[in-house]
Amino acid sequence: MSQSQRLLLIAPSAMTRTPAFDRAAALARAMRLPLHIVAFDYLQALAVAGLFAPEQIAQARDGYLERHRHWLEAQAEAMAQHGIEATCDVVWVQHPFEEILHFINELPLALIIKDAEHEPALKRVFFTPLDWQLLRDCPVPVHLVTHALNPRPRNVLAIVDVLRSEEQDMIFNDQIIDAAVKLAEQCAAGLELVHVYDWAAVYAQDMGGGVLPMTMGVYEMLGEAQYEAFSALAERHGVPAPNRHFIEGTPLSCICDFAVAHRTDVIVMGTVQHRGLSKLLGSTAEQLLHRAPCSILAIKPEQRL
Repeated sequence: MSQSQRLLLIAPSAMTRTPAFDRAAALARAMRLPLHIVAFDYLQALAVAGLFAPEQIAQARDGYLERHRHWLEAQAEAMAQHGIEATCDVVWVQHPFEEILHFINELPLALIIKDAEHEPALKRVFFTPLDWQLLRDCPVPVHLVTHALNPRPRNVLAIVDVLRSEEQDMIFNDQIIDAAVKLAEQCAAGLELVHVYDWAAVYAQDMGGGVLPMTMGVYEMLGEAQYEAFSALAERHGVPAPNRHFIEGTPLSCICDFAVAHRTDVIVMGTVQHRGLSKLLGSTAEQLLHRAPCSILAIKPEQRL
């Protein structure tokens, strides 16, 4: 990782020190990278009032931004006392994702850190909250923090998806594990590797194909092939046998149960862009964001931490 890179913390609009602040500070120290903190402010009431009294509202807006900037500077100064190089900025913008892309183009970012914001399922159908935009379309790895009882992660969990023979899938699994291994090494954390084999989903897909269903023996053979591929993948990355977990079941519930049982701080997994109905329903990573008992580090193909 180049030392010219830095971490970007997206602070909430409220002047509150959230779990993402503690996680960002801990990662900045562990990775030995500078941290830039940015808050995106926008008050609809001020924006509407500005149509009728632009000068007065502009002064009120500037005063609000300045107060927020001073608060962020105080947070950066507190981090500096612990050896962290931190800078900050406040931007008045209604739709922050485009501004985040601007930061990505201007700064060599290694990671974006943000508090996860839970949204009602119905709202996600009609709107795309910033978290979902980051998961789907951000070209930089994204760390969404649900809580940070351990600011510096102590237990990291890497999730690899369906183990197929396509080269691009194998490469993506390698990237996920590499990112998890690197995070665990930097934070002196434990690492677990999990693959959930959902044979029921394979069976349902087979039944929906309009062909005669395969026998259970074939599904067992597929499971064995998946297990062998998983073992080879773990062996290639030097993951010790006790830290490899091949689980049969439903991915979402199995991953959540495993994370609780192993006191996981961060789940590292891959996300891909979705279109059409699959985008509406969301990927496993997006479902995990809503239910996971811990934070998530999401990377896309060809991204590296």
